[in-house]
Amino acid sequence: MEKKKNTNMEVKKKNRNNVFRYICRNGMVSNPDISYALKLSLPTATQITKELVERGLVEEMGEMESTGGRRAKALALSKSAGKAVGLDITKNHISLVLTDLSGRILKYERTFLPYAADDGYYLEVNQRIENFLEDSGCSSDGILGIGISFPGIIDLDKELIADSHILGVRRVPFSAVSRFFPYPCHFLNDANAGAYAEGIQSGDRSRFFYLSLSNTVGGAVYGNGGLEQGRNFRCGEAGHMTIVPDGKVCYCGKYGCLDAYCSAKCLTDGKVEDFFEKLKQGEREAASLWEQYTSYLAIAVNNIHMVLDCDIVLGGYVGSCMGEFIQDVRNKTLERNTFEEDGSFIRACRHKTGAAALGASLKVIELFVEQV
Repeated sequence: MEKKKNTNMEVKKKNRNNVFRYICRNGMVSNPDISYALKLSLPTATQITKELVERGLVEEMGEMESTGGRRAKALALSKSAGKAVGLDITKNHISLVLTDLSGRILKYERTFLPYAADDGYYLEVNQRIENFLEDSGCSSDGILGIGISFPGIIDLDKELIADSHILGVRRVPFSAVSRFFPYPCHFLNDANAGAYAEGIQSGDRSRFFYLSLSNTVGGAVYGNGGLEQGRNFRCGEAGHMTIVPDGKVCYCGKYGCLDAYCSAKCLTDGKVEDFFEKLKQGEREAASLWEQYTSYLAIAVNNIHMVLDCDIVLGGYVGSCMGEFIQDVRNKTLERNTFEEDGSFIRACRHKTGAAALGASLKVIELFVEQV
């Protein structure tokens, strides 16, 4: 009897969760819409949305357009249901994003702030978050938490930033960072956060490898609705696989890493957008750099594809900006590919701005929605 009771409660929670997700995805809906889409009886759909309204997660927005009979109530995600902040920490900048429960970006900004492993840095970050929220008109009471994207190995079991070569820190407990913020904090590796943003909203559960090409190179494997972490939370660390034996020195201290050949800094010390504008204009130096860059990138993409046999998504600063030039990567990769393919498995990222910060905020939202 107890088992049956638990099963009924689980079914009710699953149905409630599915209804809430449906409303988040589709905006303005009605109970008949929910009933039809989720194959629930109309009384069940109506009872669930009533509960969600009572909890302040959903609100009635008048009536839907008539389809010939009585007009159905229009339902939508409540504006006061809760919001999440995403924080992406890099060597010289921080990016902030504010999202609602549907994952919609409400505000985004990127500001210069060199990293420093001291209290002053985190106090400044907290102040910038508070200013960011104030500028957005968002009350702190409505913030569900902060997702923090960090460039390094994030050990979720031991709850620490295990190692960040680029920032020069090791074995930093999550608590040493989260104590500066008055909200629950959730930590992700930066490439994992970018991959999460790419995958969680797509509705496609197919596996893909996310290759982040920013001032550092990272990677992540996403599939079946989540991230693959690896035994030591290093799954996807493509930036430090060897491309050229005993080649250029990498910031990690080893030689020949992909990062030394395919970070955004290999193309320009300035804005990546400016580099691609020069490439479009046919500037010789830009063309030469791109030729060299894509030759090394094609080696990495082909190797990853041969091992995982899945789509490769190019993200980060370079992936976000390459546009039509992605065909150069496809062509060079296919020259190395053993099998007959058309190169469509290589694609550019969907989120062009602040993907890591967005992914971090979406993680906070997903953790909340799972409990609805």
